[in-house]
Amino acid sequence: MQGGQQTVQMKRVTVGLLSTNCYLLWREDREDCVVIDPGANAEKIRAAMGGRSLAAILLTHGHFDHIGAVDALMGPGTELVVHTQDEPMLHSPELNVCWMIDRHITCRRATRTVEEGDLLVYAGMAFRVLHTPGHTPGGVCYECGGMLFTGDTMFDEGWGRTDLPGGSEASLMASLRRLMPLRDTHEILGGHG
Repeated sequence: MQGGQQTVQMKRVTVGLLSTNCYLLWREDREDCVVIDPGANAEKIRAAMGGRSLAAILLTHGHFDHIGAVDALMGPGTELVVHTQDEPMLHSPELNVCWMIDRHITCRRATRTVEEGDLLVYAGMAFRVLHTPGHTPGGVCYECGGMLFTGDTMFDEGWGRTDLPGGSEASLMASLRRLMPLRDTHEILGGHG
């Protein structure tokens, strides 16, 4: 995918008990990268970074299986980004539902919260924020070039559950209706599968 003058490189790393898809993005002409949804296995993610520094961690939502490696990966100057409505989930086991696996998983507070339509630039790459609530109140997708990182809003053959705290089937259906046309123009990169 094109990002400025250089092609954006992308690697998927599957992590954690729920096989969460964590994505790394970088440009060959830079020494930094972006990580989306580092759910667990910080050392595996760090190895995939290939010695690059971490400019930002982008979270599609605040569930435990998408935030578990955040604290271990954060470095000086690393930005931690999540939607305003999901920020409380990062430090609440009740809201991030880690009780489902009988573990205590939280992470630090976000350094930046985002809303619908925000444009983020990290590691020389631009990311547009699409607010897609339903799985969680602050679920988002990140658009970068022809790639759309959908977290648990939409998978290849399905979508996220709505029966957890903050979930809404009506909101998720509206989000899916919004995203469906993008399947023809973007590579859909979901949080699982």
